[in-house]
Parts: sequence; structure tokens; C-alpha cells
Amino acid sequence: MLESTRSAAAEPEARPGVIKCAAYERGRCLGDVLLGQVAGVMAEDGQFVWIGLYEPSEELLRDVQREFGLHDLAIEDAHLAHQRPKVELYDDSLFVVLRTVQRPTPEGGGLPRLEFGETHVFLGDRYVVTVRHGSLRSYVGVRARCEAKPQLLAKGPAYVLYALMDFVVDQYLPVVEALADDLEGLEEEIFEGTPDRETITGLYRLKRELLSLKRAIFPLVEMCARLTRPDLDHIPEDTRPYFRDVHDQVMRINEAIDGLRELLTAALESHLSLLSVSQNADTRRLAAWAAIIAVPTMMAGIYGMNFEFMPELRWELGYPLVIGGMMMLCVTLFRAFKRSGWL
Repeated sequence: MLESTRSAAAEPEARPGVIKCAAYERGRCLGDVLLGQVAGVMAEDGQFVWIGLYEPSEELLRDVQREFGLHDLAIEDAHLAHQRPKVELYDDSLFVVLRTVQRPTPEGGGLPRLEFGETHVFLGDRYVVTVRHGSLRSYVGVRARCEAKPQLLAKGPAYVLYALMDFVVDQYLPVVEALADDLEGLEEEIFEGTPDRETITGLYRLKRELLSLKRAIFPLVEMCARLTRPDLDHIPEDTRPYFRDVHDQVMRINEAIDGLRELLTAALESHLSLLSVSQNADTRRLAAWAAIIAVPTMMAGIYGMNFEFMPELRWELGYPLVIGGMMMLCVTLFRAFKRSGWL
């Protein structure tokens, strides 16, 4: 069967949606195989098949289902996508859904946005089928790293699942760091500069992205914990420590996201507090100037009335005395408000 597998590898898989379909024996790649040849490969001891699909058609997924005996519900989820991260056990196969994330720099400037994709993994004793949706990052690097460590790849399909999950989780680290840098810049604008409308927009945009990131990473905590339990026969005992390592990494990322969300909430509250303080200061300044202006307004209003009998109305020094009194009272009020911090 080994020779037939290698001869089949000479014929490349031409179907659209199939990135790579290869056979492995004891951690070493035997070469590419056709989709119709996988049953013969899995019949051999120590061999398994790893198939990578990218946005496959329903017809291709049905062909894969017939080859591996996959469940209808899992195939439907893999075709429609838009699933939350989860682990499902169907008969003799394990179905895993992962959310991938990227933060590409937009063309023509503007603010970068998070882009989420999905990776669906079908895991059996002799096969691994990955279905990628949305994500532009290929898993060729994951396959190359696994093939570079045949002693680990010899552990079988469970190690491939670990490598894929580790690769997906690693994508979250630079995204979380980038969001932390954005939050730091917004904090500087709040506390050192003059917050404007763009600052408020940036705070709410960052809050929305952290919430989306939380929804994608939080289910992985329970998923990794379940994959380390002994009740899943698809995960051998010698492979479970690797999933515990992914679990620890997911926990760190989840805690980092929670910390950023708390800092973001504090930044929003601080902005509102600073805005309230600024408004109170403006109100005090307006009240102080209103009090200062009220003195000459009152005196001018009194002497502007057309009464025939008024004190010092015909006194030669009456006009300069009134003007001087206005100025003296205004200066006194100005100095008093200045000392109190209202001006």
C-alpha cells in the first residue's frame, strides 16, 4: 500500500478548494494523495491523512463526508460557517471550530479593523480535515513545522490539532498588543492633550473590538480544558500536555483582554470626569465674570434712570467717583475670584 500511495502522489489534486492532501507514516510525509485514495491510506497501520480545504463547495464537502463518514450536522456547520468556537463529538470523529483573527493595515490610511475567520477541524484516529473560511493566512507554515518534527508528528492527528490550535492562538497575541498600544495612545490624548470627537470615537471602537475579541477567545478556555480530559479517546494521553500548554496561553490572553477592558472602562470614566471638571471650571469662570460685570451694570442702571432728584446728580465729581467706584469694585471682585481659583 505504501508504494501505491507514493504512485498516487504523482497525480496532483486538481479540485478547487483542496489546498493539500497528504499521507503521513510515523511522522514522515509520504507525499500527496488523491481524495479517492485516502481510504486505502487509512487502512495501513501507522498512516494518517491530513487534508486542507479553503472555502470548499458543498459538493466537495459531501465527497469528504463520504470518504471519512462525517456527521451531517458537522458538514453543515463547516459549509455555512459563522459558528462560535466549540468542540463536538460525533460518533467516531471530533469536530472543532476555531475563530481566527487578523488586524491588517487598511489601504489608503484609516483605522485598522479586526477581521475574523473560521477554521473547522474534523479529527479521527487516522485523519485530520481542516476547513478554512475567511482567514487569509495559510496553514502551510503549520504543516511545514509539523513535518520538521517527525518525532512529534508521529503522535498522530491529535498533535496536528494541537499545532493548529497553537497557531490560531498565537495570532491573538499581536492583536492584543496592538489594541494595548491604541489604548495607551488614547490615554495620552485624554490626560495630556485635549480630547476631541475622534478620541471618543476611538474609545468606543476599541471597546467594540475588545468585546469581539473576548467572544472569540473565551470559549477556547473551556475547549482546551475539555481536550485535556481523559474521556476523549481521540486525544492520546501523551498529547494532552500540549493542550494544557494551549490552555495556559489562552488563559493569559483572556486575562490580558479583561485587563484592557477594565483599563478602557477606567479611561472612559476618567474622560467623563475630566469633561465634568472642565465644564465646572467653565461654569465658575462664567459666574465670576457675570458677578464682576453685574457691579457696573447695576450702578449704570441706577444712574441711567431719569429721576430729577438723585444723590450727587449735579455734583461735579459725581461721574468720576462712580466710574472709579465701578473699577475698584470690579478689581476687588477679580482678585477675590482669582484667589479662589474661579478665574
